[in-house]
Amino acid sequence: MTPLLKNLKKGDAIGIIAPASPVTDEEISPAVRIIEDEGYRVIKGNHLYDKKGYLAGTDLERLADLHDMFLNNDVKAVLCARGGYGTTRLLNNIDYGLIREHPKPLAGYSDITALLLSIYNMTGMYVWHGPMLRGITGRKRYLKTLLKQMSADGSMNIRLLKGNVLKEGHAKGRLMGGNLSMICALIGTPYLPSFEGSIFFIEERGEPLYRIDRMLTQLSLSGALKGVKGIISGNFQDCGEPDSIDALLLETFSYEAPVYRGFPAGHGNKNRPLPIGAKAEMDTESLIFRVDAFIDKV
Repeated sequence: MTPLLKNLKKGDAIGIIAPASPVTDEEISPAVRIIEDEGYRVIKGNHLYDKKGYLAGTDLERLADLHDMFLNNDVKAVLCARGGYGTTRLLNNIDYGLIREHPKPLAGYSDITALLLSIYNMTGMYVWHGPMLRGITGRKRYLKTLLKQMSADGSMNIRLLKGNVLKEGHAKGRLMGGNLSMICALIGTPYLPSFEGSIFFIEERGEPLYRIDRMLTQLSLSGALKGVKGIISGNFQDCGEPDSIDALLLETFSYEAPVYRGFPAGHGNKNRPLPIGAKAEMDTESLIFRVDAFIDKV
């Protein structure tokens, strides 16, 4: 049974945590102001500004902030400060039962993909691949869009661009995916959900073409792509020529499934929130990408 998410209301508190790499107050304060200007309160994790080398504090400290936010009944949603590296170190010790019993909207991307997919797989709770707080300059509209989605019913109707259709078709399924390298990092673990019957979203940053090829091949060889119904490619920032990425996608997904490129989500200045686990539909003829409502408006 899918844990029921409730919509945000003005005046609600939003928790901020750093489950991966460290941040400073200066780096996230512009995003905090946006959240407050939109009418929400902010509760910061006790270890939000901790630093231990390339991690935002010890594993136990980062894990404590995650658990505390889900236990705190005053917190109605949880946003991540940044990605980087570190979330995979937490997966074996997360209290998934606690999260299932206290469901609330959770968002992030990049390294946070591992956290999102593991929580979805272990609890069934829908999660958001979407904006984080660090480096929000130039991407403010997407943080506001995320807050609006969380305060409504979660449904979306997005117009696709004809020129971005790589392969025609129609697909329905759960919206799944995230950062390509983090998805590959979960192969062989108990935390990678099944993508069978899904509309599969991927994005990446700073990986040369041969590594993109290797990761897509690894996914294919592992069987993780079996039964995928549709493919949406997001931003592949600094990953080589877009035409070469497109060619790899068409080679990997050579079976009957629609393929769409250039969706404005992932690394880069455009990062439209996507609810992982929600029922979705893509149609390259009507050029519509639709996500069904899944948040209880109370």
